[in-house]
Amino acid sequence: MAKLPVVVVVVVMAALVLGLSTSVWGAGTGQEAPWRIHTLFSVECQNYFDWQTVGLMNSYKKAQQPGPITRLLSCTDEEKKNYRGMNLAPTLEVPSMSRHPKTGDWYPAINKPAGVVHWLKHSKEAENVDWVVILDADMIIRGPIIPWELGAEKGKPVAALYGYLVGCDNMLAQLHTKHPELCDKVGGLLAMHIDDLRALAPLWLSKTEEVREDRAHWATNFTGDIYGKGWISEMYGYSFGAAEVGLRHKINDNLMLYPGYIPRDGIEPILLHYGLPFTVGNWSFSKLDHHEDGIVYDCGRLFPEPPYPREVKLMEADPGKRRALFLSLECINTLNEGLLLQHAANGCSKPKWSKYLSFLKSKTFADLTRPKFLSPGSIQAEEAVTQQQVSYESRRPNPKIHTIFSTECTTYFDWQTVGLIHSFHQSGQPGNITRLLSCTDEDLKLYSGHDLAPTHYVPSMSRHPLTGDWIPKSLDSVTSGSRNVLGWAKYPAINKPAAVLHWLNHAEIDAEFIVILDADMILRGPITPWEFKAERGRPVSTPYGYLIGCDNELAQMHTRHPEACDKVGGVIIMHIDDLRKFALFWLHKTEEVRADKAHYARNITGDIYESGWISEMYGYSFGAAELNLRHGINSEILIYPGYIPEPGVKYRVFHYGLEFVVGNWSFDKANWRDTDLINKCWAKFPDPPDPSTLDTSNDDIQQRDLLSIECAKKLNEALFLHHKRRNCPDPNSLSTSAWDASKEAKMSRKFGRLEETYVAKNDHSPMNISKQSSISGATTDKTFSSFRFWLIGLWAFSVLGFLAVMLVLFLGRRGRGRKTKNYKSKRMSYPGILDMNGHDRDM
Repeated sequence: MAKLPVVVVVVVMAALVLGLSTSVWGAGTGQEAPWRIHTLFSVECQNYFDWQTVGLMNSYKKAQQPGPITRLLSCTDEEKKNYRGMNLAPTLEVPSMSRHPKTGDWYPAINKPAGVVHWLKHSKEAENVDWVVILDADMIIRGPIIPWELGAEKGKPVAALYGYLVGCDNMLAQLHTKHPELCDKVGGLLAMHIDDLRALAPLWLSKTEEVREDRAHWATNFTGDIYGKGWISEMYGYSFGAAEVGLRHKINDNLMLYPGYIPRDGIEPILLHYGLPFTVGNWSFSKLDHHEDGIVYDCGRLFPEPPYPREVKLMEADPGKRRALFLSLECINTLNEGLLLQHAANGCSKPKWSKYLSFLKSKTFADLTRPKFLSPGSIQAEEAVTQQQVSYESRRPNPKIHTIFSTECTTYFDWQTVGLIHSFHQSGQPGNITRLLSCTDEDLKLYSGHDLAPTHYVPSMSRHPLTGDWIPKSLDSVTSGSRNVLGWAKYPAINKPAAVLHWLNHAEIDAEFIVILDADMILRGPITPWEFKAERGRPVSTPYGYLIGCDNELAQMHTRHPEACDKVGGVIIMHIDDLRKFALFWLHKTEEVRADKAHYARNITGDIYESGWISEMYGYSFGAAELNLRHGINSEILIYPGYIPEPGVKYRVFHYGLEFVVGNWSFDKANWRDTDLINKCWAKFPDPPDPSTLDTSNDDIQQRDLLSIECAKKLNEALFLHHKRRNCPDPNSLSTSAWDASKEAKMSRKFGRLEETYVAKNDHSPMNISKQSSISGATTDKTFSSFRFWLIGLWAFSVLGFLAVMLVLFLGRRGRGRKTKNYKSKRMSYPGILDMNGHDRDM
C-alpha cells in the first residue's frame, strides 16, 4: 500500500480536529458552528477545586459543549510540589496571585482575572478563537452554551444576573468608574467576543485590585457583601472594568439556576451553579462541607447518595417545586458520575455493585441528563431582558423596585432579618433590599448585627422625643411573650413610618416602586407592581380585615375622607412619588391615633388589648385616605402559616406573626424574643415534623401543614447558613463536652426548650396568643430547671461527703474537726449558688 504524502496526513488530521470541535454543535442544530468557541474556568491547586473540576468536566462532555475547554490553574511553587490533579482537565498553569505580589493582600479570587490576562498573553489557543465562555468551577453544564444563540454580539456580551451587586447603584460605582451608568450587575456565566475580552481583561484585574484596596467601602450597605470583607471585589472589578470600556451586557436570568431554586415555568436552565447549599427532603449538600475533601483520590468514595427520582415524585406534589428537586438531583448525580469515571481513570479497581451505582450507569439517568437546549421561553425572556438592559437611554419595560423593612437593634429582630434576607435572595425578587434599623445611641454601641443586611440607620422613636409616649409593660409582656411584670415600656411600632420618612429624606433612591415588608416575613416568590397591578396613585396591599375603625367613628375623627379608608397592611407596593407624599401623613396620623386614648376600646379599633398597639396600622390607612390613595387589595400575596390556603394560590409571603401548630409541634415568634439565635453557634428553632408524617386524609389540613413546615424550615435554613458564614466550628468535630452540651440541647428541644429558653406550647390554636400560655411556659421552665439543679446539688453533696470521710480517715481526730467544719461551710454555701443560678435563669 502506497504511503500518503506527509502534507495530506497533516491536512486530514487538522480536518479531524476541526470536525471534533464543531460536530457537537452540529449534532444539536444540524449545522456547523460558524465561529470558534473556547470555554475557560479558573481554579487553584486544592482538593476543593479538584472535585469541582471533575464535575464540570463530566458535564462539559455530557452537554456536548462545542470547542475546547481550558482550566486556568493558579498554584504557588510550594503547592505544585504536592499537587496530584494535573491530569484532570486541559490546563494552563498560571502564576498564583492569591498573595498579592505588591501589597501582600491574601485574596485568591483575584486569580480569575489574572488567569484570563495570562491566557490571553501566553496561550496560542487565544489566537484562534472568536467567542469565549467563562464559567466558575462550581457549575454543571446541562446543554451547549452558544454565545450567538444567546444573543451575544461584539460589544454586547451575555451574562447572568447578580442582583446583589448594589454598588452599581451607589457611590461605589461613582468612585471606581467614569461611567457608573454603564455598570451592570452580572457574573457567573459570561459569553463574549474575544476582542471585547482583550479590551476588558486588564481593567478587570486592575479594578479588582482597586476595589480590594478600598477598605473604607467594604461595608454591606455599599457592596451587598454580607461578610463586609471585600470578598466580592473581583465581581465589582468585572462590572467596573466592563463599564470603563463601554460594554453593555445582555442580562439573562433564565440561563443559570442555583440548585434548590424553582425555575420559571417554560424555562430550561442550561447551567447549574451549586454555590449555595441545597436540600432534597432530609438529604442536603453544601460545597463548603468538602473544602479539604480529597474525594477525587479516594477510590470508590462518592458524595452522600441522594434520594431517587421516584422518591421525589412522592415527596412533592407541586410541579414547580418537584422540578426544582429533580434539578438538584441532576446536579449531585452528575458530580458523583464524574467522580466514578475519574476513579476509573486513576486506576481504581471496579467498585462493588450497589443500587446507586447501578442507577448512575442506567439508561434512565442517561436519558435524564441528555443535553438540554434553549427553550423558546428562555429565548423570549432573554429578548425581553435585552430590550430592558441594552439601551440605558430607552425606557425600561419593567420599572425598578426597591424592598424595605423596619427593625430595631435587638437579636429578636436579627433572627427575623436573617430569615427575610435569605428568602429575599432565593425568591427572585427584583431590585435591592434595605433594612431600616432604628436604634438609640446606647443600643448602637452594643449592637453586633451590622452585617446582617444592607442597612440604613435611623434614630429611634420608640420613646417619642416630644411626648415620651410609652405603653404599660404588662401589655408588652402579652404581645412579646416576656414575663408579666408591671412597669412601663415604649411604643416601637412608630419606628416604621418614622424610618421610611428618614430613608426617603436621606438615601439616594432610583427605584420607581417600593415594596414594604415586615421583618417577620419569609418571601416565597417575587412581588412586582406589574404582576399585581400597582400603579402611580393606586398602591397594592394585603387585607387587614380587623381594622374596623375604618367603618366607624374612628375614621370620621382622624381623616377628612373616611370613605377612602382601606383595611390594609402587611405587604405594600407603592409608587415612589406616592410614598414621598404619603410618608409624613403616615407618621403624623400614627401619632394622632396613638394620642387618642379615649378611643382605644376594642369595639372601636379591633385591638384585643385596647392599648393603642395598632395605632401605626391606622396611621397608615388614615394617612392614605387623606391623599385619596385607594388600594388594590390582593388576598393572594400573603398567608399566615397555620391558615388553610386557597386551592391553586401561589402565595408570595409567609407572615409568621401568629403562633402556628403542626401536630404536637408549634412555633410562636414571641417566645423567642429574648433568645440570641444569631451569636450562639448553630442555635436554631426546634425542627418541624417531616412532611411524610402528615395525615393525608384531609387535603386542606395537609396543605396548611405543608406551608407551616416550609416556613419553619426556611427559618432554620437561614440560621444554618448564617452560622456557617460566621465560621462556627463544625458541630461534628466538637469536643466531648461540647458534644454532650449539644446532646442536651437536642433533648431540651423535646421539652420545647432550646438554650435555656422555654417555648410555650399550651395553646395549640394558631389564632390565639395568650398571656396564660406565656406564664404557664415560664412556670414549667422554672420547675424543670429547679429539679435539674437539685439533682446536680445532690450529686455534688455526695461527692463532697465522700471526700470529707476520706480526709477524716487519713488525718485523724484533730484533722477531722477542722475538715468537718470546712465541709459544713461548703454544704451551707451550695444552696446559695443554686439560688443565684435560678435567679439568673429568670432574669
